[in-house]
Amino acid sequence: MPPSLRAPRGTRDLLPDERAAFARVERIARDLAARYGYRDMETPLFEQAAIFERGIGAATDVVEKELFRVSPSRGEEREAWALRPEATAGICRAYVEHGMQTWPQPVRLSLSGPMFRYDRPQAGRYRQFWQWDVEAIGDAGPAVDAELVELGARFYRDAGLPDVEILLNSIGDAACRPAYLARLVAHYRADGIHLPELERRRLETNPLRLLDSKDPAMAEVNAGAPRITDHLCPACAQHFAAVRAHLDAMGITYRVEPGLVRGLDYYVRTAFEFYRRGEEGQQQALGGGGRYDGLIELLGGKPTAGIGFALGLDRVVLALAAAGTGAPAEAVPVAVVVGADPGNTLDRLRIATDLRGAGLPVRADLAVRKLGRQLEAAVRDGAQFAVILGDELAAGEVQLRDLDGGSQKTVALADLPALLRRKVRAPGAP
Repeated sequence: MPPSLRAPRGTRDLLPDERAAFARVERIARDLAARYGYRDMETPLFEQAAIFERGIGAATDVVEKELFRVSPSRGEEREAWALRPEATAGICRAYVEHGMQTWPQPVRLSLSGPMFRYDRPQAGRYRQFWQWDVEAIGDAGPAVDAELVELGARFYRDAGLPDVEILLNSIGDAACRPAYLARLVAHYRADGIHLPELERRRLETNPLRLLDSKDPAMAEVNAGAPRITDHLCPACAQHFAAVRAHLDAMGITYRVEPGLVRGLDYYVRTAFEFYRRGEEGQQQALGGGGRYDGLIELLGGKPTAGIGFALGLDRVVLALAAAGTGAPAEAVPVAVVVGADPGNTLDRLRIATDLRGAGLPVRADLAVRKLGRQLEAAVRDGAQFAVILGDELAAGEVQLRDLDGGSQKTVALADLPALLRRKVRAPGAP
């Protein structure tokens, strides 16, 4: 194949082993969502660009640099679209569009799927990536805030990453944040402080974003910045104290991190992130979330509280692979149907199809080759048994060979599904 024909930069193919690892963590996410009362939903892979520009914020990295914009190539439509870079804005748009405010509140929703950002590719950071997203809309907290933090922590434990650290903060709201931002801007404009060009622009549009700057030159400047937790209004301070009290009651260990602001404009009050212990840094977050009490109104709905998280599945799978844990068992057939007549693929396929219809994982060897080669392939597949078709087939019987033990016996075709099913339920049973 010519070298130009390859997956686009920043994307990759999920080959069977890695896709199986993804399927495993997706199953864990779905099971937990159902256990906690969050209902599965889907949103389109692309939305009106204005949904992200308005909801996420025009001055964020996601919209400024990372949004995959899509334009219709034909027809009369000229609407500006973008591939979804995250799920919250689209879910909130759906909440408004479909009148979910009339449903019993809070509305608990879960979504798992690919997201897209035109980001600089690097280890663990792709232009097409997978997230598990959970949203609780219509509950002002603080108990639901703590529930979501605990749910995220449980997901990582169940997936096989017990060493995940929780960082927690409150970033205030419209009542207390303006005064804090004035102090923050004054800090960054103090004599002797020189900001990189990007941060100088952000100082005019979104100064809070300077606290989570990826520029190493900002580390010392940010270390001396005023802490937002020291400037919360009474309502935000009470909410944050209650979130911590609920986490403490559940025995959840966390660390308050005043520099944690998250990267999207819609967050207020509670913000949190998950890291592998000892691997904290801007590019190392496994996932995170926070409260967005003004987003529904921003997208055309009535004022409605909301909180959610997005956990990156790619980084979970990579972390599990690095630790050598969490690899799913390889899918193997319980039996392979082979035949003494190399050319009789018709009966091999017919019987394998009947066994599959009975709910059994069975492969048919459809290559025109000698029986010995078929049996060798069955062993390589890891099958427990070989169903051998020979002269007995005319009488409705087959030979069943135990590929591990080497024993072989004649079995009626009518009894074969029940016999194999017992072996699947009780591996190693006589």
